[in-house]
Amino acid sequence: MSLIHGAIAANRFGLGARPGEISDAASDPRGWLKAQIRKDAAVITFDVANTFGLKSAKEVLTERRDAYADAVSMSDATDAVAGDVPSPALTRTVIQQVQRETRQGLQKEIQARAAQGTTTIDPFAERWARFWSNHFTVAARNAQTIGVVGPFEREAIRPNVFGSFAGLLAASTLHPSMLIYLDGNRSVGPSTEPAKQREVGLNENLAREILELHTLGVGSGYTQADIIEFAKSLTGWTVGLSRLPGIEQGIGPRARAGRQVNRMLESKLGESVFLAPLHEPGERLLLGKTYGGQPQLQALAILRDLAAHPATARRIATKLARHFVSDDPPASAVGILEATFVTTGGDLAALARGVIDLDDAWAEKPAKLKTPDELLTSTARAVGPEATYGGDAGAVYDALAQPPFRAPSPAGWPDEAGAWSGADAVMKRLEWANAVSGRMSLSGSPSDFLERCLGPTVSSRTLTTISRAESARQGLTLALMSPEFQRR
Repeated sequence: MSLIHGAIAANRFGLGARPGEISDAASDPRGWLKAQIRKDAAVITFDVANTFGLKSAKEVLTERRDAYADAVSMSDATDAVAGDVPSPALTRTVIQQVQRETRQGLQKEIQARAAQGTTTIDPFAERWARFWSNHFTVAARNAQTIGVVGPFEREAIRPNVFGSFAGLLAASTLHPSMLIYLDGNRSVGPSTEPAKQREVGLNENLAREILELHTLGVGSGYTQADIIEFAKSLTGWTVGLSRLPGIEQGIGPRARAGRQVNRMLESKLGESVFLAPLHEPGERLLLGKTYGGQPQLQALAILRDLAAHPATARRIATKLARHFVSDDPPASAVGILEATFVTTGGDLAALARGVIDLDDAWAEKPAKLKTPDELLTSTARAVGPEATYGGDAGAVYDALAQPPFRAPSPAGWPDEAGAWSGADAVMKRLEWANAVSGRMSLSGSPSDFLERCLGPTVSSRTLTTISRAESARQGLTLALMSPEFQRR
């Protein structure tokens, strides 16, 4: 192999070359990438997690619930210092503190993710994890989700990206964060006693997004009736957050069912839990197949079949080919990955090796425009986080319009150039590049810097343009904005 293939391995399959990484990969680029297909390679390192004090979803949800419970308990109290401040002020103070700590927790998650991307020695595994995190998006869209988006990626996605697709689908679907994000925790079987008492019912959001985004895809043959049946199968799966008011009133079966629900909710605080009294009883008919059996296993059986469906194989293969080959990948590349998915039963490690073995993914000319996340991560790997982010990673991500954990919809961030190549987006990149060049400490010329990052993939035309810059700073700005650095 050659340096050019080492550069492709580090920049297209990885996250951007760290010093010396192109040479490390050059002798056996595909072997270098495949050696990263290990379960531990995609997990946030202990050092990173410890440095930023990351918390689990259970910890976040438990602390938030306890704090809100404290606020409620203050409803008849007054401020011990002021003496005459009414209880609503105390309640607001507690809630504002919880919200402040939750926002701070999100910033720590962003910093930890940036640090992982900058320092990892397994950049293909990290790219692979981020691909799946985007596929199974949970976004910080409100106060309920802002604290659990980071834990979702660390707990449901990263440990499972080299297992089976069925396992990853189940782990993501039933994680507390996904249940909260897509309102699965609010969905109750319409004919159950708790639904009758509280006037709540079926919520279709989770079922719809699993079918539309996570598995089969639009136009694959499922109907609204299938969505409803799937949603009914998912009822009962909820999150232990707080007792449900009003369901224990009176005597008889309804009150007993209510007490059972609340006891289980309290025993599983901050965790996913299956509550049989909330599950819509009966068989489900989905995509022509009937599902019965134990209520707790009904949704899991459907998820397994969705994971093995031919339409799912096609959808996943298309997305992977688009990510690693081009925005409009050749049908042959999609077909190869689709066949790998089907023949291995959705083995994600085998699928990762199949991506690496795609000849189309090794074309010398870069075809993919880097997203802001990819651009920032590759720059941080080349020049360090201080120069890249200027001390505030979150603000830089915001400026380039791709803040981590805040995708605009359950569909995740777009993976095509058109979403990131508008005039305003390019101007923002130029402003950022100019700021970075002013913070960089340069060893050698700007052309030397670009060749260290990209190896022989840099064109002579780009090198000539950079060499004619009026200053080293201008040359570095041109290097960062060059077609080769902006693409992978």
